[in-house]
Amino acid sequence: MLLGCQSDELDQWNNAIEENTNDIPNKIMPLGASRVQGLTPWFESYRYALWKDLIDGGWDFDYIGTETETGSYPNYEGLSFDPDHQGKMSWTSEQIFEELESILHETGYPDIVLFSSPGGNDILDGLPYENVIENINGVIDLLQDRNPDIVILIEQLAPGKTSFMTPELTAIFDQAVLDVETIAKDQTDESSKVIPVNMFDGFTDRYLSDDIHYNEQGAEFIAQRYYEVLETVLE
Repeated sequence: MLLGCQSDELDQWNNAIEENTNDIPNKIMPLGASRVQGLTPWFESYRYALWKDLIDGGWDFDYIGTETETGSYPNYEGLSFDPDHQGKMSWTSEQIFEELESILHETGYPDIVLFSSPGGNDILDGLPYENVIENINGVIDLLQDRNPDIVILIEQLAPGKTSFMTPELTAIFDQAVLDVETIAKDQTDESSKVIPVNMFDGFTDRYLSDDIHYNEQGAEFIAQRYYEVLETVLE
């Protein structure tokens, strides 16, 4: 993206990144679509529940992203909910990949990315599955290029409601679970960890507010799965 930039444009890019790089450790980007965004009171994101878990754990951290929470959540331990995230309703893996460069330009580079339900909307929209894998790998490549020490937690998808999951949909969800594990193994290197997070075992219909989105219990389930991994990699 920087090829062909004039020197002053390159300086502006570098200055923007420097300005957006704060000294707080554990800059966390929740990345994905509607399951990250949430739309309270209709359905919930895991972000608020995870935020409380991280506070309880005594961690210094900062959610980052170009999107801002539109709902209202109560203060916790005297702190206001961190509203920043990178979840956009209906986004596909291609949209995430295509927009990620400009997003990082605005936010600075995260230390940790929570890559939620990768390819979920592609699958629901019937888009070519091979493109999903290519886009997921592209997102990881870009993140690692910008921050070689980045830690990426990538979800193995929680399913939709039982009545919604046709045999065909179940088969491709199951394949995505296996492929995410392979991607994580292949993309992990000496400095950057890519860690699959199992969101499907134990996930039931009682965690859903509709066919695919979390209710409060579901958000807490997802947050706990993330936290169990995060406490092993946070600084």
